[in-house]
Amino acid sequence: MCADSFRKIDRVVVDTNVFVSAIVAPRSIPRQAVDQASDNGVLLLSAATMAELEEVLRRPKFDHYVSREERAMFLSQLRALAESVPIIRLVRECRDPKDDKFLEVALNGRADAIITGDADLLGMHPWREIAIGTPTKYLKR
Repeated sequence: MCADSFRKIDRVVVDTNVFVSAIVAPRSIPRQAVDQASDNGVLLLSAATMAELEEVLRRPKFDHYVSREERAMFLSQLRALAESVPIIRLVRECRDPKDDKFLEVALNGRADAIITGDADLLGMHPWREIAIGTPTKYLKR
């Protein structure tokens, strides 16, 4: 048995802002971080985080950057690839209550990391032994 058999698989929550940057700029650091997380680990989503991403990507302002078809394909691929986490334990700890949904996915999904550009979440690092960092920090770890 090779040593890689015991390599830890990261369980990762990706914030909406990182997904949006990854879609809009396919050669960006956020895209590299999302690709690395999905290639080497498990992406974690909840109904709430997926709904937020879908709502954001429906906004007409993104029509100038990525076609609606490409956005729909990304969402479809993400749904097929990611693990959907049922939220049993609620969290009310972030300064911005809208960000609690990412902490809930991390807690209920036994995440190792949250990738975000959100200052409210970044300021909580580490949270309950879960690393919270930017796409750049995730790539450098």
